Amino acid sequence: MRLKIVIVEPSIIISTGLKRLIEMKKDFEVIALIADYYHYLEKIHYLDPDIIIMNPAVVEMKKRQHLEELFSELKNTAFVALIYQYIEPEVVKQYHAMIDISDDGERITRKLSQAINALNTPVDLAEKNELSEREKEVLVALAKGKINKEIAEMYHISIHTVITHRKNIIRKTGIKSISGLTVYAILNNLISINDVE
Repeated sequence: MRLKIVIVEPSIIISTGLKRLIEMKKDFEVIALIADYYHYLEKIHYLDPDIIIMNPAVVEMKKRQHLEELFSELKNTAFVALIYQYIEPEVVKQYHAMIDISDDGERITRKLSQAINALNTPVDLAEKNELSEREKEVLVALAKGKINKEIAEMYHISIHTVITHRKNIIRKTGIKSISGLTVYAILNNLISINDVE
């Protein structure tokens, strides 16, 4: 059985390209390309998708942090964020998976499968995306300009472990750049703006 996908994205170039990449795998079928969230709400009753890939920016700012309320009737639908600009970490945390604009077809289909698995595995979303104490320490060190080797020496761990923590931080926050992670650390009171060199 093919999984039905709806893409909610204002750029027809991006949504069409994403559709082609997804449909290269026979497990998925894109049943609709929708330019914005409000048009999706009009069609929600008869589309009944398994996965919604959505640019979080299509939802107005004050509603972005309440994804579950917006789609309360879709209990069996996985939500995947399509990211190509800065989106607040609290917003990204609500999604079952995240596709980055630079992901290739293989990575996209893997993330779609992970989203379905995450949907079927009851886990507290807040707990799933909460940084561990060590991840917070690594994040603070990164924000202060430390490199992997320095962080490994500071906490008496291997460089491989530092890299693993970095991957987990990126996965949980949805932020890949050091500058973005620094902003995240400041906004979450992990460091003050004066700590950043």
